[in-house]
Parts: sequence; C-alpha cells; structure tokens
Amino acid sequence: MKLKSIFPISALFLGQIYFAQETPKKETDNKEKQIETVTITKTKKAVEQKADRTIFDFSEQPNLNSGTLMEGLKKLPGLVSTDIAGMMYQGKFLEVYMDGRPLNISSNELTAFLEGMPANSVERIEIVTQPGAEFPATSGGAILNIITSKNAKSYLSATYSGSYAFTNYEKARHKTVNSLNLNARNKYFGWQINFGQNYRESAQWSEIAGLSKTYTDRTGRGYFANAAMTFDLGKDRLLLNYEFNKNNNDNVVQSNGLGFDEITNTIFPINSEDFGKTLINRNDATITYQKRFDDKNKKLDFQLNYNNYNTDYAQNSFVNPSNNTANASNQNVYSFKVDFSQPLKILDEGKISVGGLYEKLNFDTDNRIITNLDYQRQTSSMYAELQTKLKKFDFILGARAENYDINGMTRVLKDDIVSEEKLTPFNQFRIFPNASVQYNFMQSVFFSFNYNKKISLPNISFLNPNNTVFNNQNINYGGNPYLQPTIFDNFEVKISAFDYAFISYSISYSDNNIAQQVGRKDLLVTNTNVNIPTMRIHSFNAGLPVPFMIFTKSFSEMMKFDFNPDKINFLYLYTSYQKHEIPDLNNKGFWVFGSSAQIILPKEIKLTANYRHITKGNYFYFDAIKPFNQSFDLNLTKKLMNNRLTVTLYADDIFNQNKNTFNSVPPNDLNPVLLSSKNDTRKFGIAFNYKIPTKNKLAKVDPNLIKNNNTSDSSGGIVTP
Repeated sequence: MKLKSIFPISALFLGQIYFAQETPKKETDNKEKQIETVTITKTKKAVEQKADRTIFDFSEQPNLNSGTLMEGLKKLPGLVSTDIAGMMYQGKFLEVYMDGRPLNISSNELTAFLEGMPANSVERIEIVTQPGAEFPATSGGAILNIITSKNAKSYLSATYSGSYAFTNYEKARHKTVNSLNLNARNKYFGWQINFGQNYRESAQWSEIAGLSKTYTDRTGRGYFANAAMTFDLGKDRLLLNYEFNKNNNDNVVQSNGLGFDEITNTIFPINSEDFGKTLINRNDATITYQKRFDDKNKKLDFQLNYNNYNTDYAQNSFVNPSNNTANASNQNVYSFKVDFSQPLKILDEGKISVGGLYEKLNFDTDNRIITNLDYQRQTSSMYAELQTKLKKFDFILGARAENYDINGMTRVLKDDIVSEEKLTPFNQFRIFPNASVQYNFMQSVFFSFNYNKKISLPNISFLNPNNTVFNNQNINYGGNPYLQPTIFDNFEVKISAFDYAFISYSISYSDNNIAQQVGRKDLLVTNTNVNIPTMRIHSFNAGLPVPFMIFTKSFSEMMKFDFNPDKINFLYLYTSYQKHEIPDLNNKGFWVFGSSAQIILPKEIKLTANYRHITKGNYFYFDAIKPFNQSFDLNLTKKLMNNRLTVTLYADDIFNQNKNTFNSVPPNDLNPVLLSSKNDTRKFGIAFNYKIPTKNKLAKVDPNLIKNNNTSDSSGGIVTP
C-alpha cells in the first residue's frame, strides 16, 4: 500500500475508535419502569485530546504503570525530563500538581519524590498546555496534574500491586515496589487508604570538563500513605484528604579530580570518596466542602490546604574533611480558595466561573549554624472566566488578577563573620488574561486558537544557597537568591481529531526566563541559575496513529471491520520540533521522535513497544552534541483469573542508548564545559496487579443513591437512567 494512503485510512481508524467508544442511545417510552440498578461500563481512552489539555490514562496501561511514576512520565510522548533541561512538555516548562493542587516541591527533590511514588497509584495524568484563569497565574507555561486513584465502591475492595526489576552493569542492582489500596463505601461515607513502599538501587557515571569524574551508587527508600474520606451531606459533600511521603536516600560518590599546589605551582590528582544522605518528608492535608444545587452544572467549592515539606542533607568525605557539609530546609504553605460556577444563557449556552485564592509560603534554609535563607511569599488572587457556545464555535474569555508580596534575606558566614543582605523584593499587582476559540468540524474533531499570559516565580531550589547536588574541589553548585519572576505570553494553534491525531504550533514570549548556566574558570566549574532578559520558544508537535491492517487488508475490508483499540495492532507516531531563541546566541532547534506499537499475540497477550529519540540541538545554554533520551522499551501483558490478576514482563532501554552529552554555553568570562552522564537505565522486571476477592457484607448500597441525579464516574456505579 502506498504511503499516501496511510493518512485517510488513519482518519478512518480514528473515526472507528471514536464510535466504538460511544454508547448508543436508545429511545424510551413514557411507561414507568422499575429499575433497581444500572451499571455503566465505559472503555477508557489511552490518550484524550482536549482544547486546553492532553490526558493520559495510567490505570490500564502496564507499559506506563509497571514501575515508578518518574519512569512512566518519561515514556509520555512529548515530555522531556533531564537534569539539564528540567521537565518540559512540547517546549513548555511544567508546574507539577497533584489532584489539582500544586506539589510545592523544589526541582532538586522533585525527581526523588516522583521516583518514590508507584505509577500504579495514579489514575491518569493531565497535562494542561493552556491553563485558564481558574489556575494560578504562577502555573507558568503548562501544568502536569497527577490524578491519584480514588474510586470508592459500594463494598470493600482491595488491590495489591507489586513489581521487581534489576539492572546489571558492573554489578546487579534491584528495585521493588509494593502497595495496597483499600476502598469502601456505605450509606454514610466513603473512604480510601493507599499505602506502600519502594526500594531502589541505581548508579550514575558522569564527567565534567575532564576535571572531575564521578561514580555514584544510590540507594533510595520510599514510603507513602494517602487517606481520603467523603461524607455525603444531602446534595453537598465534605472531603478530607491526607498525604504523607517519606524518602531516605543514600549516595556513595567516588570521584577523581585535580588540585593545584600554589607553593610548587603544580597540578596533582585528587581521589575522594564521599557519602551523602538525604531525608525528605512531605505532609499535605486538605479539607474541601462542595456545595451542590438542583442544577448539577452549578457548584460552589471551598478548600483549605496545609502543606509541609522539609529536607535534611549531609555530605561527608572519607578522604577530604573540608568537603563535609550539612544543611536543611523547611517549607510551610497555607492556602484557602473558593470556586463558583453558574450556567448562563449566553448565545447557545454558557457558563461563568469566578473564584479567589489566598496563599502564604514560608521557606528557610540552614547551613550548619546559620539560617542562610529566609523567604516569604504571599499571593492574593481573584479570577473570572466565561465559556459560551455558538453553533460550531466554543469561546473562553477570562482574566486573573494577582497581587504578590515577596521578600526575604540571605546570610553568608565567612571568616566567622555573618553578613546579611535582603533579597530583591517583588511587590506587584498584575492582571493575566486568557482567551480561546475552538471551531468544531464534527464531534471530537476541532481547530483551536489559545492565548494566555502567565508568570513563573523562581523555584525555591534555584534561590536556595544550599542548592547542593555534589561539591568537591572542582565542582561548585549554588543557588541564586536574586532571581526575578518570569512573564510569559503563550500562543497556540491546534487541530485535533478523535483524541489520537493532532498537529499544533505554539510560541512563548518570555521576559526574565530562568535557565541553568555552567562555566569553567581554571580548575573550578560553577553551576547556577540566571535570568534571560528576553527569549522565544517555538514548538511544533504532531501525532498520528497507523493501524497495521492497512498493509494486509483492502480499503473495502477495513470499512467492514469493527474497530476496538484494545483488540487491534497499531502504531502511534509522535514528533516535535523545538527552538529556543536567545539574544546573542545562534541556537539550533532539535527534534523529538517517539513511537508506540501495540501487537496482540496469541492467548490475548499484549505486546507494547516504545521508542523515543531526541536529536542534537541547543537547550537554553547547552548544546547537545549527541542525541539523547534514546530508549527502546518492551512490555508483555497478560490478564488471568477472570481479569483479577494482571502480569507484566518489561524491559527498558534494551540497547543501552540513554546517555547525555552536552557542551555548556557560558557567559563571556567563563569557558565552555563538556558534561556527560550515563545512568543504569537498562533494566528488566516483572509487575503484577491483583484485585483481592473480598466484600464487606456490612456495607449496603444507600437506596437514596438510586434517586440521586448525579451520574457516577467512569468506574461504574448506580445511576438513574
């Protein structure tokens, strides 16, 4: 079959998938019918495209949920996560949320947190590429919202999940994940407890400028417990949530570097062995009251949240005690928000949403005997957003007003003298508009144009003078407490068809964008973050599914085929082109390529293969001189015991291609630095998910639920037809 035939047949494939997932409506007569229960079964979509976001289902995809959440995120098409570029999606920096609330975790600890969270505890990932006025303006370019699994049933249900994987480079290393999810519901309330642990061993080899070679042997231990309770108060609901995460990570670093003897004016080799220990604790408590009305589209929500996050870090050298260091940080965040939405008869139909948020953040860091950073931030905001329809057009128009009061001070201990200096204050009132126009050619096929203005406050880890990954006589990592917020103007045009095929182009204009900068002077390499006065980020993205049957069946045969995306073989192709324009730099763009194939084998065994590749190009102040983030992964999945048990065998980075090699582009007074690193990304493992057959006979279905006008979620339940 000719290549040009792939595109119309792909359109047919998309259309068939869409109609296969729709439930046909049946006409009903006016006679009364005695209906006790109605169970709705809905096929979940692996990928769902909306005008402002892309939704990835994790719950039913073993290739994503077999290991840690970080490993699953790295497999999402269009998402780039590296130590150099940070976490980006389609050219936009991601602000990480959980269940609709900011995580408030600094970038250094974010990777450890995501690695310490099992991917099977996540229901879905929403990447909001065009955050509207309902989201804080500080959401920046895009939001990664982690939706955890909270499906309460009308009986006690229990699910155990576990996995084991190993790597074998110079020695074998092991990773284990175990978790138990309990759900129940009775006529008074519903509750859920999800708890577990993980153990992970890993290694990294890195080299910086030929000055320092390091070999890091890591051991991570993670524990988590999430609890939720839901009380039905008539039509209203009261929700209580508590989350606890703890990480205990050890690093043993063997390094080879160079020293300089000022007396003899000679350079000599230095070998060192350092032991690092990091303790991380996160506590998050939320109270939500949801006021509901006769009109189910009208709602009023109140939410009170408290978040505490603290870290302790220590580095001890077995060879050079002068490299010993110890620091700690503590963060408290208090927030209260109100959201109200009301349907309005504007044009064909419409809705208005208004709300407000107050947030206070206190952050301080200690280095041995002094508090060397004291940071406070208060944010007050209000928003209004109008959504309306006119024939085939959807319109969104909104604005968010935010007032910032940011201040603090930094202290430095030198020669037994403490010097103190105030941070550059940021006291401003700003208005952030957003607008969206969408034209619907047909259901699930649309063209959209989006604009929003956002602000990104400096990540606290960038401000933190204790921002230490690893220091020795040749490497100096440090925070910059004088960074300023970044202002973004984001534009995007997008065509999407049936959730799986899309093409988009976006451009972001930014003032004071924050970027990592590395440079060398003599035998010392410095690493910090700086503001870029002005820059532009271009991003082109496209995705297309290709069913394998186009190579074996005629067009007429395919027209008669009943498509089910879980039962057919297909290939999903993704590509992205990004370019970072920075004044006085001749930056080159780079391509991101990705593909995912599904093949149904005999005995209903499902084979999933994923490949990703990023070409050479410029990433802010870094030049990738070799392709990176290359990986080829395989998964084999089989459901057993009447679908209660799911077993997955997986192999990641089979060809051991995932390596990073960059040249830094430093300021004029420093020299370029060659940076290279390799993690033990090639691993093999097994994962299993078992729904324990149990039932709580004391938990009875509330008969009032049958009369309730609210429809249950996609997990199924009792509804009124």
